[in-house]
Amino acid sequence: MVIRHWSLERSGFTILEMLIVLFLLTIVVVVVLPRFSLDEDLRSTGRKLVGVLRTFQGLAATSQQPVKLYLDLDQGIYWMMRVEGKEERLPLDPAWKLPRSLPESIRFSEVSIGPDKHFSGRVDVSFFANGRIEPVTMYLTDTKNNLLGLAVDSLTGGIRVSDERFDPPLNRFIPDRVKILLKPNSQAGTTPRGLFPTQQ
Repeated sequence: MVIRHWSLERSGFTILEMLIVLFLLTIVVVVVLPRFSLDEDLRSTGRKLVGVLRTFQGLAATSQQPVKLYLDLDQGIYWMMRVEGKEERLPLDPAWKLPRSLPESIRFSEVSIGPDKHFSGRVDVSFFANGRIEPVTMYLTDTKNNLLGLAVDSLTGGIRVSDERFDPPLNRFIPDRVKILLKPNSQAGTTPRGLFPTQQ
């Protein structure tokens, strides 16, 4: 014969305990999730722009035609144009025929091309057929004034990303024999701004 012992001890959780846990989880989600998503939105936009810079650099080098990236700082849009001689044409790639927009919570706060700083209006960045990119520094901000900076080194093609402002670039002395290699093709129609330091 089996004897069963009924215990007065309970097993499981009461409804009150479950409601307290759900309430605490709701507070954590409401407080933490918006902060995480805004920061991630800024970082993911920065990653996309680094990808755009790399794509345009590769496109200009492989097609042996200069390319320009236009940035509208007021509307938060950017687009590409091919440079043929002195004319600019729409890109052949259908993915770039229409302008792309930044997310609504993010804007261009400043774009510097060489020594020129721009806070509004349209700005263009040149990508040359020899693989060089015009020296550019751009800063993105979100609605909470978080900052993300992207800086292109025109000599190495390296792109730095930081959540702080960059120090101004050092003036580099470039030997004349190297300057010849860095000059854009004559097809570009423009010379890069702020690439070579002036010697006095």
